[in-house]
Amino acid sequence: MQDRQEQFVVYNAEKESIGRKKMEPFTPFHIVLVEPEIPPNTGNIARLCGATRSVLHLVGKLGFSTDDRTLKRAGLDYWHAVDVRYWHDLDDLKAAFPGGRFVYTSKKASLSYAEFEFREGDFIVFGKETKGLSEELLAANPETSVRIPIFGEVRSINLSTSAGIVLYEALRQTGRLTS
Repeated sequence: MQDRQEQFVVYNAEKESIGRKKMEPFTPFHIVLVEPEIPPNTGNIARLCGATRSVLHLVGKLGFSTDDRTLKRAGLDYWHAVDVRYWHDLDDLKAAFPGGRFVYTSKKASLSYAEFEFREGDFIVFGKETKGLSEELLAANPETSVRIPIFGEVRSINLSTSAGIVLYEALRQTGRLTS
């Protein structure tokens, strides 16, 4: 059973070299991948979570084994720095964090991620690479559903690229990128 804490306080390591500083306590963001299918995407997102001290939640049936060689290669040797949690379904995750705010990402949402006001501790939810999140979930949560604008004929942006774009905007808005 997963720990049912609502907030986590994370501290960065002490100042070790030029350019690194001790960070003040903060509530981390949560990246939620619902039924991810492509191991390198999940591995890249795991590395992103390790680099930003965000929690990675893997929800539902994974399209690969967590022992997959390409998953581990994409995460390089940073897996020890990633807080990864597994959930049977999205409802279980939401029940474990009743005070959590869930932000759903989809190319079908009307609100741009750049116009959305992120808060520390938000759960940023991404759907599977081939189908995204369900229409029902998005329709039930229009005020917390965001999209990355796409120009031209391209249908979608890679999952790990999308996670980086949205997470770094959330970090920027909450002052986590200032020195």
